[in-house]
Amino acid sequence: MNATDYRPPFGFRSAHLQTIYPTLFRRVPLVTDLRERIETPDGDFIDLDWARSSNSQRLAVITHGLEGHSQSSYCQGMARALQAAGWDVLAWNFRGCSGEPNRMLRSYHSGATGELQIVLDHIFATTAYAAVSLVGFSLGGNLTLKYIGDLGAAIDQRICGVVGISVPCDLASSAKQLERWENRIYMARFMRTLREKVREKAARFPGVLDLEDLDGMLTFAEFDDRYTGPIHGFEGANDYWAQSSCLPVLGEIKVPTLLINAQDDPFLTLECFPREAVRANPCLNLETPKHGGHLGFVSFGDEGFYWSEQRAAAFLKNAQEKLAST
Repeated sequence: MNATDYRPPFGFRSAHLQTIYPTLFRRVPLVTDLRERIETPDGDFIDLDWARSSNSQRLAVITHGLEGHSQSSYCQGMARALQAAGWDVLAWNFRGCSGEPNRMLRSYHSGATGELQIVLDHIFATTAYAAVSLVGFSLGGNLTLKYIGDLGAAIDQRICGVVGISVPCDLASSAKQLERWENRIYMARFMRTLREKVREKAARFPGVLDLEDLDGMLTFAEFDDRYTGPIHGFEGANDYWAQSSCLPVLGEIKVPTLLINAQDDPFLTLECFPREAVRANPCLNLETPKHGGHLGFVSFGDEGFYWSEQRAAAFLKNAQEKLAST
């Protein structure tokens, strides 16, 4: 557990600038440009975007964040860095996030680890990779860490290492944090696209969803209590957050794992820095740069790689080499 060596570029000490700049201004060439659609057991589909070579024996699986997608700049930036480090890359899309509405009423949520299992089952059934690493961002980081924590020692031995970046390990406190006045720009952006998806679902499933005062909903608490929770089998927002947070299962992780959360991340609370779990679990590593914002860690030079991408590549290289030597 350490504060790492990340130093922001001149003028980039602001957490909000770190958070906003990559979304608005970073342009990354599309790396995962081969799309594959797989069917789910319940009759829906998940879209996978690949970057494959002819001889790589290792694959990195990237999971995006809330209302993101496989082509988000942070996913493609990581894909480019990992490809340069010798990994094939698969960036997958949550249901309803690949540019086409999914077929079912359900979509995705922070604890939907079964979706990642579907993707990995497909990988293991159709490829011969000797090593697979997992990288998750924000909501996707929570889902990824919960997945490996839930499995514990039962995790597939080909999974050699995991990296989570800007992870809201405690969903309840993070949801409350985003209600703060200074975070209203982020909440407004999330709520806008979430409302659009609810309206689309309501049009295809008449009479199922209550749209009363949808435009008046301003918080995750309201949205998750009416939609995310009940649609996905939870009693409401509090039950959804409690059952889906990765924090309670971090102690069960049995694969080398790196969690990178900036101290100034505007989305995170103290509960999202699991120091006790790290002290108790030698497989779990926590790095807490003083700066970096949410999904930021901006760097210039270094062939355009961000600090978090270089750090993830170095950590996963070491984890894969340990697996190869056993």
